[in-house]
Amino acid sequence: RHASLLRSYFIASTSNVWLDSASSETAINDDSDGQIDLVGGPFAVIESDPGVFTSLTRKLGVKHLEIVEVYDIEPWAVDHLHPYGLVFCFRWRKDTHQPTDFKDPAAEHVWFANQLSDDACASQAILNILFNCSNVDIGTELSEFKEYTREMSLKIKGLATSNSSMIRNAHNSLAWYSLADIRGADNALATAILDAAKKEKEKTRRGSNPPPNKRTKTKKLPAKKPEEGDEETYHFIGYVPAYGKVWELDELKSGPLEVGDMDVVRPALRTKMRKYGGGGDDGEHDIRFSLLAIVDDAYEKASDEWEYWKSERRQLERRLEEGWQKEIDPSLLSAAENVFDGGGGQNFALDFASKRNDRDRHILNMDQDALRLAWEQCVSNAMKAKVAVGEEMAKARRDHIGLTRSWSCMCSYLNSTCRLIM
Repeated sequence: RHASLLRSYFIASTSNVWLDSASSETAINDDSDGQIDLVGGPFAVIESDPGVFTSLTRKLGVKHLEIVEVYDIEPWAVDHLHPYGLVFCFRWRKDTHQPTDFKDPAAEHVWFANQLSDDACASQAILNILFNCSNVDIGTELSEFKEYTREMSLKIKGLATSNSSMIRNAHNSLAWYSLADIRGADNALATAILDAAKKEKEKTRRGSNPPPNKRTKTKKLPAKKPEEGDEETYHFIGYVPAYGKVWELDELKSGPLEVGDMDVVRPALRTKMRKYGGGGDDGEHDIRFSLLAIVDDAYEKASDEWEYWKSERRQLERRLEEGWQKEIDPSLLSAAENVFDGGGGQNFALDFASKRNDRDRHILNMDQDALRLAWEQCVSNAMKAKVAVGEEMAKARRDHIGLTRSWSCMCSYLNSTCRLIM
């Protein structure tokens, strides 16, 4: 295994070919050689950005969901989103807890995997949440993976996740540095292996030849410094309601931790924010954390709402008698000429048809006065829905432009650096 890792590191380090984003993604996902990936590869670092995480869920085959940033844990900021789960991202530092601190026999039905690969915590946190949401469409591949790993131990589930080329390729395709970042991960992995072997050899040598005892003066112990080679590490913890409880899913712990309900989660998250983000025992105040929520796709919800009122209008106008326009508010009658135009006519929600059928049956029993009032309400609601669709489309364009500009700047910087090195 060491030889394989060192060989991959050597190949990555000696290659001087710079690929653009399209070529690198093709290389990452190229399985045409038919080789079986027995060892697996590293996970690259991805940005803790809601748009990046939403793209990750799309690439994994998850449908009808998006990930948004939450700026407070209070009910007014969270409850209206109806989240499927929360992801807390923070700058990790070692704590005093041991993995066995969180052994919970009540968690046997919760799907949970330990993290066994560096930088895989983002994908791991999302999967730990989604695999415990029964009413979410996670796609065929993830459904098969979930079922296949259901009876595995927590560590073997983590190993299966790390060695899944589908999950790893989806994750790595969103790395800023693409192949360069993956090569860096290879380098770090190989370096860690060599350092571990060197330390073990040194420990063995010292154990076989212990130094002679010497009398020394008592000295005050210096303050503990960070270990050489320590880097900033960010970690993700998931919170998901499942089986009538809310669970904390920290893949570095031995298993899920039952935290009761949201009233318990809120103070727990506040404590973690103070501990990891707002300062610690060392007096540092480095606020670097974010809170993300997995929610229904806002564009799809707005689009379904718009399509619902389009269908409502058609059904009402079939039932209204001739000359009904004379009894309608003129401003709404004028607005109706444009408010129902556009849209793709696609329905995303699985229960859209059943809701529409129930409403259509109710319309059949309405009298003319009720039909006219319903038509006016329909136009008002359609106007709001169309505005919501436009806002979501504008937001998507802004996010895309922002990410594209950031990516272009990063590529320009890296290309310039590569030319200087070469």
